[in-house]
Amino acid sequence: MDLLVHEIFRSIEGETTSAGFPALFVRLAGCNLHCRWCDTPEARYGGTAVSIASVMKLAEGVPVHHVTITGGEPLLQEGCITLMEEFLRCGFSVQLETNGSLDISSVPRGVRRIVDVKGPSSGEERSFRRENCGLLVDGDEVKFVIADDADYDFARRWTRGPLKDTTATVNFSPARGLMPPEELAGLILRDSLGVRLNLQLHGVLWGEREGKVVLPLAD
Repeated sequence: MDLLVHEIFRSIEGETTSAGFPALFVRLAGCNLHCRWCDTPEARYGGTAVSIASVMKLAEGVPVHHVTITGGEPLLQEGCITLMEEFLRCGFSVQLETNGSLDISSVPRGVRRIVDVKGPSSGEERSFRRENCGLLVDGDEVKFVIADDADYDFARRWTRGPLKDTTATVNFSPARGLMPPEELAGLILRDSLGVRLNLQLHGVLWGEREGKVVLPLAD
């Protein structure tokens, strides 16, 4: 089975509770959303056809803490489920980054799901599949990217509404260049929210440069 892959690379995990650990990233091509502040718009289209067997061969012997399947939107590709199953079978710790618009129930047990809820500034605030709230379990994470006060108010309402009883970690991530991290931290403290301030570690380390080792996609 082939996947459309944008890139495969090694780097330091930049976000969520896995931040700081070396990780292997498999970025699949294709997305069903068009977020205004998307940091990888080039992954929406195209991609290179790569077999799952070839992806697994690239991962052999790579010393990483975990594998992150990202995009684009990985769940658009049927083979994404098989890929995650293969990584689990080979003993890897696996996490999936998904935009929250698709059903996450098919994600294999044992995969940590990082689920976005898009705020007003993204232009996709109605995209989240609300049924996903009831599917979140311990170890899963929810992420809000916050660019302005409207995004913050949106995220705060969600934490006190649909996500009030979730056991998943809730991350508030300041949009780089739009929301000062210290301002978001102050708002979280002001409102006594039990959420995690999610800074982009790769931005701290490398700024606009790309701190990654890209692996060849030749099948």
